[in-house]
Amino acid sequence: MSRETLSTRAPGPALLTTAFGSTVAMWAVGYFGRLPGLEIPSPILLGLILACLPAGGIVLARSAAGTVRDGAVSGAVTGLLNLLVLGSFIGGPSPGRVVPSVLLWIPGSILLSSLLVATGAKLAGPRPAASERDGAWSARFAWVSVAATILLLGAGGLVTSAEAGLAVVDWPTSFGYSMFLYPFSRMTGGIYYEHAHRLIGALVGLTTLTLAVAVQRAETRRSVRWLAWALVAAVVVQGTLGGLRVTGESLALAFVHGVLAQAFFAALIILATLLSPRWIESGGPARVPSALADRGLSTLLLGLLAIQLLLGAAQRHFQELLLVHVVFGLGVVAPFGLKVAFRAIALHRPIPLLQRLGVGLGATLALQVVLGFGAWIATSAVEAGTLPREFDLVLATAHQWFGAILLGTAVLLQIWTFRLLAPPPPEGRL
Repeated sequence: MSRETLSTRAPGPALLTTAFGSTVAMWAVGYFGRLPGLEIPSPILLGLILACLPAGGIVLARSAAGTVRDGAVSGAVTGLLNLLVLGSFIGGPSPGRVVPSVLLWIPGSILLSSLLVATGAKLAGPRPAASERDGAWSARFAWVSVAATILLLGAGGLVTSAEAGLAVVDWPTSFGYSMFLYPFSRMTGGIYYEHAHRLIGALVGLTTLTLAVAVQRAETRRSVRWLAWALVAAVVVQGTLGGLRVTGESLALAFVHGVLAQAFFAALIILATLLSPRWIESGGPARVPSALADRGLSTLLLGLLAIQLLLGAAQRHFQELLLVHVVFGLGVVAPFGLKVAFRAIALHRPIPLLQRLGVGLGATLALQVVLGFGAWIATSAVEAGTLPREFDLVLATAHQWFGAILLGTAVLLQIWTFRLLAPPPPEGRL
């Protein structure tokens, strides 16, 4: 193999990133496609899920010069990851048993995934690409982890909205079955919400662990390596809290579980940003008079959002503090957040990234307010019997979900403000 070929071959982290990215996409399509009330017809849903595989091959070929062989390897990894959910289709009629066709299901699914991703790489054709260090792909892998966590937050929010936290009465088993072998045919209503949440949580845990290993191999900054392992510890604690919430039937643990999920998401975004080539390669910060104020305001906004998050979690789990949550959100968080967003847009035109984050913060904040009003109105209408309960489920979950996205956007704005802005030196000093 020539030196040129070696320099353009997709690195191992690119294969892993594509494999996990394809898996997250497949799970997201499958999860939403089987939600009660939506339920896309099975043949169509299967086609949409499988379409994620050649799409992954195309991405691999075009972004990392992946070959057909690279696509086959990446697809095989995707097939292995999908065994986490495939067990739902091979679980037998009672705990501890599997269907006889398991010997065909497992190798067949891995082979099919491998072929479809390889096909996508073949269709994309050869794409010469400059080699990238593993760290660049570690950053992309981190953003795949962020996407998986966003899916998990939505699934967890739906569990809370539907009051399905105890729909599966045992843990770590599911009605006596291994969590990964509980039959799909029995996942209906609240059981579907809760069990799917568990499976997605397992995927996030595996993704976080793999990310930490990738970071150790590619990263030299000790603080970043420690942050990656801290996230692994956090996801283990988070999973344990979720299980103890079931076995102990504790609303207090459900509250802590929900709050920690948001904190984990914010920390994961920080890790992904610290790994990004833009962060590493950015020059010195711009010296601007407003830097100290911008840094302080963006940090204060995170504090206000944390308080609002706690108030929202108290309302969702204990049905308390709704009025405080609404008044604090509309009277303090919303106007203050808009102030921070408009400052980023208006004061930092030479720094497009800060402007874009300001626009994102303002738009997400506005949408969150609209969703909050919608959830409030829908809850009242459902209680009055004038709307089906599905409206309340969708709007309440969307409000919680976008609250996490709002927090993530504010985190991005805050850390980039510290990275890109600095106060001018005192007079007389260079």
